[in-house]
Amino acid sequence: MIKVAVAGASGYTGAELLRLLVAHSEVEICAVTSRQHEGLPVSRVFPSLNGFCDLVCEPLDVASIAARADLVFTALPHKSAMDVVPGFLDAGCRVVDLSADYRLRDRDVYEHWYQPHSSPELFAEAVYGLPERYRDQLQHSRLVANPGCYPTSVILALSPLLEHQLIDVRTLIIDSKSGTSGAGRGLKEGSLFCEVNEGFKAYGVASHRHTPEIEQELSQLAGFEVRINFTPHLLPVNRGILSTCYASLVKAQTTAELLTIFAQRYAGEPFVRVLKEGVLPNIAHVRGTNFCDIGLVADARTGRAVVISVIDNLVKGAAGQAVQNMNLMYGFSETQGLGIVPAFP
Repeated sequence: MIKVAVAGASGYTGAELLRLLVAHSEVEICAVTSRQHEGLPVSRVFPSLNGFCDLVCEPLDVASIAARADLVFTALPHKSAMDVVPGFLDAGCRVVDLSADYRLRDRDVYEHWYQPHSSPELFAEAVYGLPERYRDQLQHSRLVANPGCYPTSVILALSPLLEHQLIDVRTLIIDSKSGTSGAGRGLKEGSLFCEVNEGFKAYGVASHRHTPEIEQELSQLAGFEVRINFTPHLLPVNRGILSTCYASLVKAQTTAELLTIFAQRYAGEPFVRVLKEGVLPNIAHVRGTNFCDIGLVADARTGRAVVISVIDNLVKGAAGQAVQNMNLMYGFSETQGLGIVPAFP
C-alpha cells in the first residue's frame, strides 16, 4: 500500500485521477490540493466523488504533502508543475507529472514552445511515460513525464510503421479531433456550450504545442529527425480523441499485412487493441477506459497507409496512463485499478 497525493485535484484530469485511484487496492489517497477550492471537500467540487473521496482541498504546500505522500501526481498547468516538482523529489517523493514541463528533452525546444524552464537539469532524468515504449525505464524511475493526449494517440498509431521503416515520413500528415474536456475546466469562451455545440473547427494549425512532443518521439522511432503536419480539431463531445495518420508506403502492402505487423507489435499490451480488417475505431468504444483502439487501411490506389487511433483523452491521454505508470513504478499489476469495461452507449 502506498500513499499518494493529487496536486491540482480540481481540474478534469484531477477528478479522473481520483475516480481511478479510489478503486485501486494498493493506494491510499492522503491529500488533494486546489487553490480555487481550498477548504471544500473535493466531493463538493465533483459530486460524482461523493462517498468515494471526501478529502478537503488544501493549499499546495510541498513540505506538508511530501511528509505524507510516497508519490505525488502533479496535475498542474505547465510552469506551475516545474515550480514544485523539484521540491517533491528532494523530499524523497516520486512524481508523475501530467504537465508538459518534463516531456521534451531539449531545453531550447521547450522554451521555444512554452516559456523559460527553472529546472532543466531534470530533463535527463525524466522518463517519458508511454509504457508501450519505455516500460523498462519506467519501472525504476522517480520522475515520470506523463505524455500529452494527442501524442499518445499518434505515437501508438505510428510506432509499428516507423519501427519497420514502412513509410516515407516526409509524407506524414496527422489529423486529430478532441472532445472539449481537453481544453480543461477553466472558463474559456471557445469552450462554452453555444460556441461548441453543433460546431466543428480546427485550431492551433501549424502551431499546437504538442507538435514538438510528437516529433521528438517519432524521431526516436525513425532514427532521424521527423517533421510533421499536425492539425487538431475540436469535437462537440465531452471526451475522446480520434487521430487519423496518413503516409505513403515505401512498398506495396495490403491491409492484412499491415494489421499482422500491428498485432505482433502490440501482442501482450494490455491497453492497445488492434482491430480486425474492415473494423475502424470509434471514440465511443473507449469512453472512460485506458484503451487505445487502432484500425487501418492500406490504400492500394494511392499507395498510402491510413491509420486511425482512438483514446479517451482524460484516461489513456492523461489520468489512466498516469496510474498505469504508477503501477509500473511500484511493481503492481499494470492493469491494477484500470480494468474498466467501456460504458456504451
